[in-house]
Amino acid sequence: MALLPSLLTALVVISYGPGGALGCDLPHSHILVSRKNFVLLGQMRRISSIICLKDRKDFRFPQDMVDGRQFQKVQAISVLHEMLQQTFNLFHTERSSAAWNTTLLDELCTGLLRQLEDLDTCLEQEMGEEESVLGTVRPTLAVKRYFRGIHLYLKEKNYSDCAWEIVRMEIMRSFSSSANLQGRLGMNDEGLRSP
Repeated sequence: MALLPSLLTALVVISYGPGGALGCDLPHSHILVSRKNFVLLGQMRRISSIICLKDRKDFRFPQDMVDGRQFQKVQAISVLHEMLQQTFNLFHTERSSAAWNTTLLDELCTGLLRQLEDLDTCLEQEMGEEESVLGTVRPTLAVKRYFRGIHLYLKEKNYSDCAWEIVRMEIMRSFSSSANLQGRLGMNDEGLRSP
């Protein structure tokens, strides 16, 4: 469980920084929603991941697409937005409802929608010209391919409990791996690190 605090920090840092860090005004509640979403993902665990070791899979997270070094701010925001959108799509399905505690799942989906609304505002403020829109296509396509692989995996495994557990852990890892985008966005994580 030592991994949970560092993953929580990563998700918090990915989604936002201090107000105005993205060049837009994110509400202070945004940081609280992101923390809560990560905690909810942790609470959704229903079975031990140890019994699911045989179901592990490398989903080939597009690390280079979320590295952040080669992106402009609007591209980084687009990638984060796409990750949250795809995560929402993944957990907002009938099959997902059958796999998870519906109260926790509803809270997670509501929180993801709130984060998406905040990032929508940022995207609107950051995108001004058509070139910026075209520049976001390649990175977001990589994120879409990654999530398509997750959807195919779940289908292949007949949406088993172990498959959902592997996916839940993968989503937590994907948010953690995306932490490099924080640097591109000029986000500061002081005070957000767990002891």
